[in-house]
Amino acid sequence: MAERGHGSWYFHCSATNLLGRRERVRRGGYRSQAAARRARDEWLAGTAADRTAAGWTVERWLRHWLDNRTKIRPTTRFHYTRDVDNILIPRLGRYRLADLDAPLLRTVFAQIAATTNSKGRPQSASAMQHLRTTLRAALNLAVREGLIGCNPARHIEVSGYQQPHAKVWTDARVEQWERTGDRPPVAVWTAEQLAEFLGDVTDDSLFAFWWLTALRGLRRGEMCGLRWTDVDLDQGVLTIERNRTTAGYTIVEGDPKTPAGRRAVALDKRTIQVLRAHRRRQLDQKTEAAENGKAWTESGYVFTRGDGLPINPNYATTRFRKLVQRAGLPPVRLHDLRHGAASLAHQAGADLKTLQDLLGHSSIVITADTYTSVLPDVQRRYADATAHLVLAAAHRTRKKIKNKARKNRPTSRPKAGAPTPIIPGPASKTQVRTTRGEKKSLLGVAPTSHPRDTHRPHRQDTRKGLTAIPAGQTPLDLVRPKGLEPLTF
Repeated sequence: MAERGHGSWYFHCSATNLLGRRERVRRGGYRSQAAARRARDEWLAGTAADRTAAGWTVERWLRHWLDNRTKIRPTTRFHYTRDVDNILIPRLGRYRLADLDAPLLRTVFAQIAATTNSKGRPQSASAMQHLRTTLRAALNLAVREGLIGCNPARHIEVSGYQQPHAKVWTDARVEQWERTGDRPPVAVWTAEQLAEFLGDVTDDSLFAFWWLTALRGLRRGEMCGLRWTDVDLDQGVLTIERNRTTAGYTIVEGDPKTPAGRRAVALDKRTIQVLRAHRRRQLDQKTEAAENGKAWTESGYVFTRGDGLPINPNYATTRFRKLVQRAGLPPVRLHDLRHGAASLAHQAGADLKTLQDLLGHSSIVITADTYTSVLPDVQRRYADATAHLVLAAAHRTRKKIKNKARKNRPTSRPKAGAPTPIIPGPASKTQVRTTRGEKKSLLGVAPTSHPRDTHRPHRQDTRKGLTAIPAGQTPLDLVRPKGLEPLTF
């Protein structure tokens, strides 16, 4: 260059990254050749983890994290990919992994919370919490690999997020919903409301689907993946072996959601009747399709379409929502029937361990905190029992006070000249009134009680030494122990 000091120096080299691959890097903007050489030497002297953190962007790391998550469920991968492609990469993709810190992430999440979702509504607290969970899981891998020292996503707080808890559609909540349209995020029907719904959908082709979900609490994917080979109507039990759900518009069928989801579910007599009727209806559809020349596929699923193929899980959700609107009942989701089944079983007397096995939960804490709502009848019964317990304790206390006061009450003295009444009974004792100086025991009268040591006579005089015998008395006049009284004829 003709001008002195014009331009800047760059360095270009390659080194092994954290994955064991050769990675080339090119950095510039240095004022002199010596400064560029020092920067190159510092970069080469660093560890593979430091070079990767300083050279990789957040976008590149998120792609790498998704590619290496091979053991997650397809639905989980779908939700992770949606968060990464639609929100995280557009907002954080250009930053380097080493530049992430808590203030930067809090600022970016505040900007995301001010936007709207795909439906034009403000971002919900649950969506922001799921986004935080995705980023935290991706950065946890970076911490384990040694790229960063700590996970900055741990310091993000999502305002307004609360663990969803099912609420019962009481009369007050129904009235408020009819007036304002507000509804709880998770709501369950009472037994009367559920009976009304089942009565309205008796003629529906998926009546057994609604009945089994509402009374046994099976998941939507477990219902759609149920086969007749897994149902034993003679023994009254069905086995959950697979899960059929959707990841976007793709149907995915595989193992149950958790290892505890593979379980046996007992069936009552009425549920067995409902499933037998559903089986007869399905066979009639097959016969009718053969008579009309329509195609029929023997898929073996319990809940099928008109051609024998299994139903789409999204169709069950949409169908249920329309039936609820047609019945005029307060709205609940299809998954809320699972909450309601747990609440009704709890009201019927099932303990938490039984409910955990019924719902297929891996932890009893989830059953207790999320899937068990206390219905009004149960609350009222325990409220009455608690009040009865307190009132009974108060009644016993009052009775004890009255009995104690009756014992301490002084007896009325008889009038002058009237004999002292003697109250008969086993506790009454003959009392002898003696004058001062007389002995309590007279000749020939045995004492009414004796000391525990019957080998020694009870001494009346507490003075030391021998017992003094008053004049006019013989040694036989002293009280003798039991069994040594003088013989009288």
